[in-house]
Amino acid sequence: MMTMLHNSWDQLTNTFNRFVASGRASGGMLLVCSVLGLVVANSPWAIQYAHFWEREFLGLRLEQWTNDGLMSVFFLLIGLELERELYSGELSDRKRAALPAIAAVGGMVVPALIHFGLNVGTPTQPGAGIPMATDIAFALGVMALLGKRVPASLKVFVVAFAVMDDLGAIVVIALFYSAGIAPGYLAAAIAVLALLVVANRRYHIMALTPYLVGGALMWWLLLRSGVHPTLAGVALAFAIPYSARDEDTTSPSHRLEHVLHRPVALVVVPLFAFANTGVVLGAELLSEVRSANGLGIGLGLVAGKPLGVATATMAAVATGWLVLPRELRWQHIVGAGLLGGIGFTTSIFIANLAFPAAPLIAGASKISILLSSATAGIIGYIWLRYSAPTTPESTPLSD
Repeated sequence: MMTMLHNSWDQLTNTFNRFVASGRASGGMLLVCSVLGLVVANSPWAIQYAHFWEREFLGLRLEQWTNDGLMSVFFLLIGLELERELYSGELSDRKRAALPAIAAVGGMVVPALIHFGLNVGTPTQPGAGIPMATDIAFALGVMALLGKRVPASLKVFVVAFAVMDDLGAIVVIALFYSAGIAPGYLAAAIAVLALLVVANRRYHIMALTPYLVGGALMWWLLLRSGVHPTLAGVALAFAIPYSARDEDTTSPSHRLEHVLHRPVALVVVPLFAFANTGVVLGAELLSEVRSANGLGIGLGLVAGKPLGVATATMAAVATGWLVLPRELRWQHIVGAGLLGGIGFTTSIFIANLAFPAAPLIAGASKISILLSSATAGIIGYIWLRYSAPTTPESTPLSD
């Protein structure tokens, strides 16, 4: 049984390999657009940049269309990937799913507690959710730079716990960053979701169009309900038919995931970065970066993530029920935790939700996220480059 468990970590599917490839591309585009947004916002074109995102289209500003509309597509893709992992991927087996799931919990709880402890009772307390996230694209980008020094099983482990991290972020957004609920609109959105599930499970409708139309309607209803509309993307993902037997061929879920990978990696997420990293630097903002909120974000991502991932994983293995995947050593787990500190996309997204009426705090939070994510990525690269063994052996710590 243990041999089968170990060997399964080496069996990377074509879907996973495409995901890694798209993650590398997305990481490069993210970096370029993030720097570009910051540069333009502090250049002679700053006013034009700000006015552009304030333009309205169909009743919403372009910034809202980016953060609420396009990011719903991002979360739709996250949902489709999570569905695949749960049904036929690394999370489909309880034994394989348990370790990255426990690592994800540790990697979310410890950073949140660090921020909360430093900001409890203050106006920046809502930022506790900011350092909980992990940016898969950047984490994969760093591992790509390391080449063969990163075993395939580490890539699978990082992606698995990062996907669980995204699920945790979705739950946090739903529970803590929704306000002023309108019950009628929320009930209507739930009814639309129920109809889509019935169309899938009872009538086996395989065409994508009804689900996409229903998903758009659900998004609008959630927008009016007070619940963050990006949750419609995740809900829609689990309503779309999925078949493990038809991977990359006829399954609507696989077809849509295949179609969305490149647009999300190369357009949606980089555009979100360009729109949200355009922070005007100034003495007041830089002072806010050094505040308890900025310190909570920095310590949460750079120190809290690896501490949470490593301690939770060690505790799970110490019970004797779980073992490290084949080829992994504890140096790899610490490195995975360090790369988990690259929060970026979802962290910035949560920062917008945490401080909607405090642009200075939101802007300082974004700068803290950028600095902390860069620090975590650099330390993670150096750690894995010089500390982790190139050809690690299997290290089961229990029988």
